[in-house]
Order: sequence, then structure tokens, then C-alpha cells
Amino acid sequence: METTRQQKIAKQIQKDIAEILQKEAADVVRGSLVTVTAVRVSPDFGYAKIYVSVFPFDRSAEVMQSLERQMRLLRGLLGNRIRNQIKNVPELQFFLDDSLEYIDHIEQALKN
Repeated sequence: METTRQQKIAKQIQKDIAEILQKEAADVVRGSLVTVTAVRVSPDFGYAKIYVSVFPFDRSAEVMQSLERQMRLLRGLLGNRIRNQIKNVPELQFFLDDSLEYIDHIEQALKN
């Protein structure tokens, strides 16, 4: 069960990471559409699990590797944005949210 503060920080991180990937670190995603679908923050705000959806689906492995390689840059850019709201910038972990791919697969199966 997340506290209200955890939920607020998670929403802020979700918003900021989405903006960073869209504007400041666009070369990290290299032309793919990356959507931050959810963020979960640990109770001590030490870790943030960031769930991303990638389109086109076949580039998801490549984009996830790029996000892992650029973790330090992304964490630094996030720190610049949330430094007044939280004491320590959380460690980031990116996870692929493949629910949109699953929905597309189901729709294709229903059409056939």
C-alpha cells in the first residue's frame, strides 16, 4: 500500500521522465515512441521502478538497452528537476510494459 507522498512523488517522476525522454534525451530513444506508463517508488524513496511502453514493438529490446546504458544521464536530469522536493534522487530501474503489445496481439487474433 503506497502512501500519499509516495503516490505524489511517483506521479512527479513519471511526468518528469516523460518530458526528459521527449525533449532533453531524445537521442536515447532514437525515434521510437516511448511512453512512461507507471512509476512505483519504494517507501524510503531510494528506488523507482519505471514502466515504459515502446512503439514500434520490435524496437523495444533496443530501446531498453539504450535506457539502461544512459541510466546515469537520466538520473542526473531527473535530479535537476526534483531536487527541491526530495532529499535523495532514487535509483532508477526501467521495466518494459508490454500490455499495449498484448492488446494488439489479441485484436489481431480476433480479426482472423
